[in-house]
Amino acid sequence: MMSWQTILAIGSGGFIGAVLRVYINGLISHRVSHILPFGTLGVNLIGSFIMGTLIAYFMHTTIFSVYMKSFLTTGLLGALTTYSTFAIESFLLLHGGSIFLALANISLNAFGSIFMAGSGYYLLNTFIKH
Repeated sequence: MMSWQTILAIGSGGFIGAVLRVYINGLISHRVSHILPFGTLGVNLIGSFIMGTLIAYFMHTTIFSVYMKSFLTTGLLGALTTYSTFAIESFLLLHGGSIFLALANISLNAFGSIFMAGSGYYLLNTFIKH
């Protein structure tokens, strides 16, 4: 059973992450073409990069409590990244007959997010080792 402190940490992080998601998504969507849902892609890539850096950092330090780790990862980044939005946007592209755009969106989100998480992880590990 989760403690009330963990629930509060995740919920607080989730609130902030959800607000950041809408804000960042809006910024990107207003500045970039709507051929693909680049706002969703942007928050997924940014969130994945930050997740990679945090996980690497957590491996090198004990200054963060389990509550802060939950706040940042499960809460903030869990709400910032938008895989449910990504799923429906991809479905709608497929449903609308844009098979190439749907596959491009799926590939960029899936592989891009994995790449960004790994990049953040390796970047921070390299930084800490020097």
